[in-house]
Amino acid sequence: MSEHDTTAEPNRRDFLYLTTGMAGVVGAGAVAWPFIDQMRPDATTLALSTIEVDVSSLEEGMSITVKWRGKPVFIRNRTQKEIEEANAVPLEDLKDPDSRNANLPPDTPALDVDRSAGEERENWIVMIGSCTHLGCVPLGQAGDYGGWFCPCHGSHYDTAGRIRSGPAPENLWIPPFEFISDTRIKIG
Repeated sequence: MSEHDTTAEPNRRDFLYLTTGMAGVVGAGAVAWPFIDQMRPDATTLALSTIEVDVSSLEEGMSITVKWRGKPVFIRNRTQKEIEEANAVPLEDLKDPDSRNANLPPDTPALDVDRSAGEERENWIVMIGSCTHLGCVPLGQAGDYGGWFCPCHGSHYDTAGRIRSGPAPENLWIPPFEFISDTRIKIG
């Protein structure tokens, strides 16, 4: 061994330091894990994050209400007349020009086709059924525009769920959804 070589062979003390440190790390992980694990959502929350809805029984002009994440969701198979009426509304006449569609970027115009299931399925509309004024549940196929009407404070929505009159500040929100088959819609 040269006089400049200062590395020593590992001894029993080095081994004890190493094993004590490793035991401390494992112990800290065992203590911290329950605190970390409790922050994850429970199984019931995860189960409600997406739902699938069979819409095969909805004929033209019919709608259903389902529950998703504790909120009502309106699903409507609109008539051709309802689609034409929604398309005929000039965007400058809308109280809220934003589409409020979770599938589209913010500030997307409130065109009927952007609020529906797309060009090939423009007759289908899926909306969160809570009035944007105070969270009441509007009545379907009612109001001045034949869409939804909130009797609590008088908000009127058209057949595309866009606010047209009343105190509600925004259109009904469109949740993330997609058709996974011709008769099934996945929400969430």
